Amino acid sequence: MNTEIRLLLEQVQKGTVSVDEALLALKKAPFADIGYAKVDLHRRLRQGAAEVIYGAGKTPAQIAGILKTMLENGQERILITRLEPDKAEALAREFPLRYEALARVGILGQPPAPDGLGAVVVATGGTSDVPVAEEAALTAEFLGSRVVRLYDVGVAGLHRMLSHLDEIMGASVIIAIAGMEGALASVIGGLADCPVIAVPTSVGYGAAFGGVSALLSMLNSCASGVSVVNIDNGFGAGFLANRINHMGGSK
Repeated sequence: MNTEIRLLLEQVQKGTVSVDEALLALKKAPFADIGYAKVDLHRRLRQGAAEVIYGAGKTPAQIAGILKTMLENGQERILITRLEPDKAEALAREFPLRYEALARVGILGQPPAPDGLGAVVVATGGTSDVPVAEEAALTAEFLGSRVVRLYDVGVAGLHRMLSHLDEIMGASVIIAIAGMEGALASVIGGLADCPVIAVPTSVGYGAAFGGVSALLSMLNSCASGVSVVNIDNGFGAGFLANRINHMGGSK
């Protein structure tokens, strides 16, 4: 997964980068302290993916400062999650920002050509779960995975999901997103032979407790191979799905 260091070492081996140049790249400051934030410049070297900006709670000026620091240090693609429309509008005046309003995601730069072991399938119980699903899907695409979207295939009409068995059984990893009682993850987990990442959403009536009911249902899934992230955490699911999709790969 740590492709930046691998690529650097391969360039040294080929002679396209000198030992001194490689040493300088590794010696550069691991973070930039801009007062209100310490921007992690070595995360891509350590983890294979650069730092992502969490937009909630930050002012447009703070986000802009972090963006400038990242761009000045060679980060060509930047993902901003939980970005409100007014902040996106302000940032777009200064940066070539693409804003996905449904997912509340801002993107700078172009995603890489998709690779990995196969497809990441993102499935939702209902249309109300789509905002969380889009956060997951866009995150996985931004990181380099091919994504297949299966929306509104919940257990209240099981035939809708069964019509997509080819996509489900051919996936390298599946993200199952549902509110209410959260049963979708168990059903998919009982059909698929790949890892399933369950995402409970805060969709549901009073006794759904803002997603806690779905969370507990998913944690108690009797299907093997189902893991669970936090309520509405589409980003976390998309990031993990991409990592699974590239395990042992060249990315």
